Amino acid sequence: MHGKLLLLPNLLDESLPAEPFLPISVNDAVRRLQGLIAESEKMARRYLRRFLSHDEMAKLPLALLNEHSKELTPLIQPLKRGETWGLISDAGLPCLADPGSDLVWLAHQNGIAIETFVGPSSIIMALQYSGFSGQQFAFHGYLPRETADLEKRVRELEKIGGTHIWIEAPYRSAKMLDLLKQVCKPTTRLCVAANLTTPYQRVVSQTVARWKEHSFVLEKEPVVFLIA
Repeated sequence: MHGKLLLLPNLLDESLPAEPFLPISVNDAVRRLQGLIAESEKMARRYLRRFLSHDEMAKLPLALLNEHSKELTPLIQPLKRGETWGLISDAGLPCLADPGSDLVWLAHQNGIAIETFVGPSSIIMALQYSGFSGQQFAFHGYLPRETADLEKRVRELEKIGGTHIWIEAPYRSAKMLDLLKQVCKPTTRLCVAANLTTPYQRVVSQTVARWKEHSFVLEKEPVVFLIA
């Protein structure tokens, strides 16, 4: 009998309390786990510490799934034996902007049941905050790093209808905002959603023309960018 893969939500900022953001059903789900798959062992233990005692946590097997993972078969084997394992992302919901989707696909191909839970997603929250259309939108992950390639990609997205969403490494957030103000058309709508769910949250949604007049300084902050 096959087991089950639980797609567990995580906080957007680990310093926050779990209660306002994670449903109580996650508490029971974690206690049902026979193993946990995470992007790093450090993050896995920080997550489990919210729900389990030290002794309970020490007994739970951990496995890693990140950008360096090449072989997913070992991760699927316990599930095929009938065990229940959880999957978490470093922040927010698994499978969004992380490699968890590959494991979920493999679980489908092996007839393994999947269960998901509600929780915070910076991508969806930023879209809600933006005031941009949610009827047609696309998430692009990370845009190119090289300036020339990045400028070209931004101009391409401007020409496509709908809302375009992406994220950036915190230490490059300020550079991204400066580039968008320089490259985008004055009438393009730009939303910057920084530090979502934290006390330092800032969300500003306005045209690029207004951004040039009324901007703010970004430090090394997690930001979701949207244009429409």
